[in-house]
Amino acid sequence: MQFNQTRTAPNIFMAFGPRSLLASLAFTGSIAACVISSRLSPACAADWPQFRGPARNGISTEKGWSARWPKQGPKTVWKVNVGKGHSSVAVSGGRVYTMGNSADKDTSFCLDAATGRTVWKQSYRCPAKDYPGPRSTPTVSGGRVYTFSRDAQLYCLNSASGKVLWSRNLIRDHKVQPPTWGFASSPIVEGNLAIVNAGASGVAVDKATGKTVWQSGTKMGGYATPVAFNAAGKRCVAIFSSDALVGVEAKSGKQLWSYPWKTSSGVNAADPLVAGDQIFIASGYGKGGALVKLTTGKATAVWQNRSMKSHFSSPLLVKGYLFGNDDGTLRCLDFKTGAVKWSKGGLGKGGLMAADGKLIVLSEHGLLSIAQATAAGYKELAASQVLGGTCWTAPVLSGGRIYCRNQEGDLVCLNVKS
Repeated sequence: MQFNQTRTAPNIFMAFGPRSLLASLAFTGSIAACVISSRLSPACAADWPQFRGPARNGISTEKGWSARWPKQGPKTVWKVNVGKGHSSVAVSGGRVYTMGNSADKDTSFCLDAATGRTVWKQSYRCPAKDYPGPRSTPTVSGGRVYTFSRDAQLYCLNSASGKVLWSRNLIRDHKVQPPTWGFASSPIVEGNLAIVNAGASGVAVDKATGKTVWQSGTKMGGYATPVAFNAAGKRCVAIFSSDALVGVEAKSGKQLWSYPWKTSSGVNAADPLVAGDQIFIASGYGKGGALVKLTTGKATAVWQNRSMKSHFSSPLLVKGYLFGNDDGTLRCLDFKTGAVKWSKGGLGKGGLMAADGKLIVLSEHGLLSIAQATAAGYKELAASQVLGGTCWTAPVLSGGRIYCRNQEGDLVCLNVKS
C-alpha cells in the first residue's frame, strides 16, 4: 500500500481541525511504528504463549491475516525437524517454543519465529518406548518456559537462554500413577503456581522454585490440560481425571465438585471448555460430549449425546456454537442444545483453532483448510496440502504465520500475512 503524503496531510487537517492534527499525527505515527516493528518481530500481533492460546480456548484475537491463498497454497517461510511427538507451539516475543524426542531424549526448542533458526535447545533423557515423543506444549510466562514430559518430568527454563531454573520428577517425588500412554498435560501458570494434570486431580508447585504447594493423590489422572476459571467468587481449576471432571480451588487444590465421566481406558484427553457457569466436555471411544452446569458444590448435566466424540482434539466455542472433531468428522453443534448443525468428513484425528470468525483446520493427513466459523454450513475459503505424515497437533496462528506440525517432527511455518 502506498501513501500520498501531500494529499493526506491537508485532508487530515480539514477533517479534524488544527487542535486535533497533533493527536491524529500521533495516532498515525503509532500505527506506523507498529507496522515497522512488526516487520522485525510479530510483537504487534497476537502472541500464543501456551497450549490453546492466551485464554486456553483455542481462539486467537488476531485479525488482518489472509485466508485468500494462491493456487499453490501459502508460502513456506521455513521448515525444521524438532523430533517425534505431538507438542504444539507457543509463540511469544518473536520466538517459537516446542518439544520433540530423538534418541531417547526429549528436547525443548526455542526458535526464531522469522527464520526457524535455533536460538537454544535443552535436552534430558526420556526413553521413547512405544510412544512417539512428548504430547504437552511449553508454557511461556514471566521470562520462564514450563515443560512437562510424558514420564512426569516438570522443567522450568529461562525463556531467553534455556538455562534450567529448576526441575521435578513427579513420579519419583509424588508417586503419581502415569496414564496408560504417558502424561500429556501442558503446564498452566495460575498466580504463583504452575499446575499440571498428574495424580487424582492435579499437582501444583511454586512457579519460581518448583516446591510443591498441593497435590491431590496418586491415582491415575486424565490426559487433558487443566483449565482455570472463576466461579462463585473463587479462582478454580477444571481437571479431567481418568473417570471424572473435577473442580478444585486453584490456591489449595481443595475439591469443590466432581462430575462422573468414565471412558474406555480412562482416556479423557480433550480439554474442558468453560463458558461462564457451564463446561463442555467430550471424549472419544464412543463416549460423546456433555454440557455441565455448575452450582455451589455441584455439577449437573444440561445435555449429553454422542455427536462430539473428541478423542483428544479440543473443541471450540464461537458465537454460541461448538466446532470440533467428532471421531474424524469436523462438526458444528448448538452449544445450548447439542443439536448437530453440519458435518464435514475427512478430518481424521486432526485439530483446529479459530481466529477472526474463521476456523483453521489441519487434517490428520496434513491438509490445512480455512472455513467460516458459522452454523449455516461448511463454507471453505482456502485449502492446501502443507505436510505429509501423521498430523494430530492443532495448527497455531500467530504474527501472520500459521505453524503446523506432524508426528515425525516436521514443523512448518507458513506466511498468511495480508
